[in-house]
Amino acid sequence: MKITLSVIKADVGGYVGHTSVHPRIMEVAEDYLQKAKDQGLLIDYFVTRVGDDLELIMTHKKGQNSGEIHKLAWNTFLEGTEIAKSLKMYGAGQDLLSDAFSGNIKGMGPGLAEMELEERPSEPIIIFMADKTSPGAWNLPLFRMFADPFNTPGLVIDPKLHDGFTFEILDVYEHKKVLINTPEELYDLLILIGAAEHYIIKSVFRKHDNDIAAVSSTQRLSMMAGRYIGKDDPVLVVRTQSGFPAVGEALEPFAFPHLVAGWMRGSHYGPLMPVPLHQANPSRFDGPPRVCALGFQLCEGKLIGPRDLFDDPAFDEARRTANKVADYIRKLGPFEPHRLGLKEMEYTTLPDVLKKIKDRFVDLD
Repeated sequence: MKITLSVIKADVGGYVGHTSVHPRIMEVAEDYLQKAKDQGLLIDYFVTRVGDDLELIMTHKKGQNSGEIHKLAWNTFLEGTEIAKSLKMYGAGQDLLSDAFSGNIKGMGPGLAEMELEERPSEPIIIFMADKTSPGAWNLPLFRMFADPFNTPGLVIDPKLHDGFTFEILDVYEHKKVLINTPEELYDLLILIGAAEHYIIKSVFRKHDNDIAAVSSTQRLSMMAGRYIGKDDPVLVVRTQSGFPAVGEALEPFAFPHLVAGWMRGSHYGPLMPVPLHQANPSRFDGPPRVCALGFQLCEGKLIGPRDLFDDPAFDEARRTANKVADYIRKLGPFEPHRLGLKEMEYTTLPDVLKKIKDRFVDLD
């Protein structure tokens, strides 16, 4: 039996500022998804939030890109937006870029990661959810999970992983994609994904049978809206164990709080801090960027869990390191490399400044 796992998220209003989601919005989302489950549309669901992003985790038999499932999520976000407006939440409905549902949630603002799979005898999955960053934040962790033997020894010693994986890479500026095989094209992969704001890993497949291993959201809100309206705050689904990286191999990349784009006004680099859900309240300079990891066992579509996988003292040192890095890089203020490069900034006065002073530029002698 094929099961579809859909993770759809949106910022429908921040409580307070960009730090959290109001409990009433969470309650309404629970009501919407419970009714859908009672009606047989969903097999199961889980509602949560990371920072100011409402996260809907759903299982069903409708397949990927189902209009029914996407409309359910859209209507849930619309109702949440109305509550946010009534309570004067900050940025109410900021991720909703359309006034009407058009059959598919793609291109309408919310982040989306979906995979259809045949359940194995045991199907452990991890759902990673980030706040105050962009989809490129997953590039380094996905490389380490599926292509770095120093992180994932299974690539060396497990016959089920030894043949490697295929990465689907999106060029978000040219709107193209390419498939790269590892380990034989490892250097080709790295030259692309090292530019994490240009080339983004969309999916990973096990090479010998093309079975889906991981899928991420790759929506770029600023490109869809034509203006800055908030960072994209991506989600990622990773299958683990028995032919895929072990749970510990999938979590290990986050022990290193790598620098990601986002943070304050979506315009700064900062360390990605792995936290349990109760610490996903980014407040220092609207950050630093956070990532949470929920583990589930899929059982005939039922979501058994979650396990809050970063609620572990083994990640205390990563959190301390992230705070030290945040202290260091914040001292750079408006200077690069804390501030993003001009081409990557989504919130900038540069065009206005250049227009104002354009007549004051003179040729060099």
